[in-house]
Amino acid sequence: MSGMESAARDMLRGKTVPTGPVRLTPSQKMAALLVLLGEESASILLKSLDDNERELVSSEMVNLPLMTVEQQTSVLKEFTEMAIQANSGVSGSVEYTRMVLEKSVGLFKAAEVIGRVGTRRTSVAAMQQIIDLDATSICNLLKEEQPQTVALVVSYLTAQKGSEVLKSLPESLQEQVIERLATLASTPIEVVETVGEVLSKKIGRKVTKALNQTGGIKAAAATLNAMDKTIRLGILNKLDERVPDLVRSIRMKMFTFDDLATLDVKSLQKILREVEAARLAIALSAANENLRQTLLGALSKRAAETVNDEISNLGKTSLREIEQAQEGIVDVVRKLETDGEISLDSA
Repeated sequence: MSGMESAARDMLRGKTVPTGPVRLTPSQKMAALLVLLGEESASILLKSLDDNERELVSSEMVNLPLMTVEQQTSVLKEFTEMAIQANSGVSGSVEYTRMVLEKSVGLFKAAEVIGRVGTRRTSVAAMQQIIDLDATSICNLLKEEQPQTVALVVSYLTAQKGSEVLKSLPESLQEQVIERLATLASTPIEVVETVGEVLSKKIGRKVTKALNQTGGIKAAAATLNAMDKTIRLGILNKLDERVPDLVRSIRMKMFTFDDLATLDVKSLQKILREVEAARLAIALSAANENLRQTLLGALSKRAAETVNDEISNLGKTSLREIEQAQEGIVDVVRKLETDGEISLDSA
């Protein structure tokens, strides 16, 4: 597969020679190819891409329009010399993209990518040349920019890279960027075009396609979660002095289902009293062994046996059903924390 993987990267990066009348960007052509190849082959090629490339192509797959037979043939001809004839139009979808991602990067990584790209109408191509830089280079690029500009760029990064950029900035700027990231709404395309042009000139490249990007509480929480705990708490504590309501919203989003493993037994018992055995079984069906044992250990022996029986008797459970069950339990956590029944400070 090394030859195919190399060809896939060349297609994605626009290194192949265009053939026929197809007017698609390299990332759109790559997305079309993956849809045409089918789940098994597509998952292998998708696995060979890095995180940024994978997210870019996944976004295009979700939004891929109907393709004519002529367009399909041209894409396949550009990619390979094999005589493949497509007989009908194809289109991309969230479900197809999810299945391919699950095969290539696993269940929860797929859910994370789909969560970021599934509702977008545009791709991240505009910022691709910037987000491909390492964290130090991005930090150097942004160190003289306003907090709003930094927040916009950070919103395009993975949580891990965003946290690396953030912790390299001055402490006073970290706090401002998190505040603006958490309150960042959809940005007008004209604004993003301007930001992209200015930053691309600094790195000697031209960004050819721009888009709007939404930050928000979830983006700020994900970025903070990826940071060192000491730095994270320092930012939140300083921010809490000015905008406590915003900090509270961020903290609530920072707590995830996996974080249940960090709570004490007494808190877990209060939480699990509010959760039906059937819902807990679904939520735990895809949980790691440590989390499963922690939650079952907080139950009575009889209750734990009941949940284990429920898990054993589960039929085919969709990712969405698992997510809904886990989100429901996290909602219970947030309600109990709001009511003062439990504390998440140590989580």
